[in-house]
Amino acid sequence: MSTTDPLVPVLAGVIADLLRFLDECEDDEVADDTAVKLLENASWELSRLPEAQRDRLAAVFADLATAEPDPGRRTALAEFPYNCGLLEDPPA
Repeated sequence: MSTTDPLVPVLAGVIADLLRFLDECEDDEVADDTAVKLLENASWELSRLPEAQRDRLAAVFADLATAEPDPGRRTALAEFPYNCGLLEDPPA
């Protein structure tokens, strides 16, 4: 088992927060076409990771969700791997 670089959870949280913002923002904040392109590109890039790396990243999001005190962000972190295509099955 490899250890996770401490930078990985920080970056994963930032990515999840940015993509959550794009998903939930209004058209006057970010143009709808732009938000969709960014969301699709992020999902595509993450889907290109080897399966083992996708699984490890999904585990990082699960760990972040478990430790998150804010209910909205906790849900977003828990659902992120499924919503962006890292995992095929939704969280239980």
